[in-house]
Amino acid sequence: MRAITVILTAIVMTGCSALYNVSEVRPVVGETSVVKVVPVTSQNVTMANAMTPYTPRSLPPVFDQTATLQSSAVPRISAYRPQKRPGSVQTNLPPLQEPKPYKIGVGDVVLLATPNADSSTLNQMNGLLAAQNSRQGYTVQDDGAIAIPTVGRVSIAGKTLKEAQSLLFQKLVESQIDPNFNLEITDFNSQRVAVGGAVGQPQLEPITLTPLYLDEAVTAAGGIVATDPEYATVRLYRDDKTYQVPATKLFAKKDIPRVLLQNGDRVFVDTEFSVELAENYMRQELDLAKFQRDVLDEQRDIFQTRLSMDAVDRDYVYVFGEVKNQGRWPLPFDRYASLADAMFEQGGIQPVTGNPRRIYLLRKDRDLSTGAMGITAWSLDAQNTANLLLATELQLRPNDIVFVASQPVTNWNRLISQILPSISIIGTANGILN
Repeated sequence: MRAITVILTAIVMTGCSALYNVSEVRPVVGETSVVKVVPVTSQNVTMANAMTPYTPRSLPPVFDQTATLQSSAVPRISAYRPQKRPGSVQTNLPPLQEPKPYKIGVGDVVLLATPNADSSTLNQMNGLLAAQNSRQGYTVQDDGAIAIPTVGRVSIAGKTLKEAQSLLFQKLVESQIDPNFNLEITDFNSQRVAVGGAVGQPQLEPITLTPLYLDEAVTAAGGIVATDPEYATVRLYRDDKTYQVPATKLFAKKDIPRVLLQNGDRVFVDTEFSVELAENYMRQELDLAKFQRDVLDEQRDIFQTRLSMDAVDRDYVYVFGEVKNQGRWPLPFDRYASLADAMFEQGGIQPVTGNPRRIYLLRKDRDLSTGAMGITAWSLDAQNTANLLLATELQLRPNDIVFVASQPVTNWNRLISQILPSISIIGTANGILN
């Protein structure tokens, strides 16, 4: 009977290799395919990122736009003609304000200028300097951030130029990039003042680094256009309050202080005694701006709906092995994603079964020497936790595969759990034969 038991046991153990197959990454050199296993080091990370050029997909332009009246699709407001000469107008000015530093806002375009950049600096700055050299700025997006290649998203809305420059300096240092740069604002789109009525060219005037005063805003809009400017009145609408001053007194600059304008102010040059026309103009300006905001919101909602239905072209990577959630993970818009992003977005490595020494990033590439297509398996040994910093620098590319191998003891445990039923059958047969 013991001989039968030994024979049956040998048969079962012989088939163990067929009971449980373990996913692994092995080097392969053949006529049709080449698989290279390359360790992830600080030097190899730079090489891996450069070997496969990639530009992240961008959000639709509608996410960078703000509601303005500069579009040709928005009808222009014609100047109101005088109907009745008013009497004397009482001067009513807002409280005096001191100029404050300009604060960056949504819609502004900033430029990172790097003077005297040599070739080594160009290599360090990577995509950042490439954008600077072509004079492409960075638009402050709806969430108040700019997306800088290699650095990521940096929130600068609500900060002065000096504060934003300090923050970018810190981010560049954290990204190990030479922080020798100048920050400039090239397009001022976040703070505006509307000027209309009896002026040469009704328009929206941006507030820039230089303070904007009431008399300057009227002059920039083409000056007062009226048959008799003596009876023109300049009205300022701010925070549901109306201020006014005769045009002749405004430009005399002797009897009154200069009025500093701020974001959202509405200036109307009125040659009418009734304030109704001015109020109608302001209401129409607000309605037009609201209409354009509604159009932008609708377009953004449509994109979000298409995105939720997987009807938008996206780039994906695939994560499997000993991670909490295996599956497909979309690469983000307007920035690069790293190996660490994909792993931790999928719940991280399984603490019991995952093998931190065998984390692989599989990428299809072309052998430069032979021209043949092959697969490079970038191998990360995260048993030393410090090596996880390299995972934050190794950029992902479309169709990459992230694989986390299992612990050796996990493989044995799974093998034993599969052959236990066979061992039970052997014990039962042995008992019957005895």
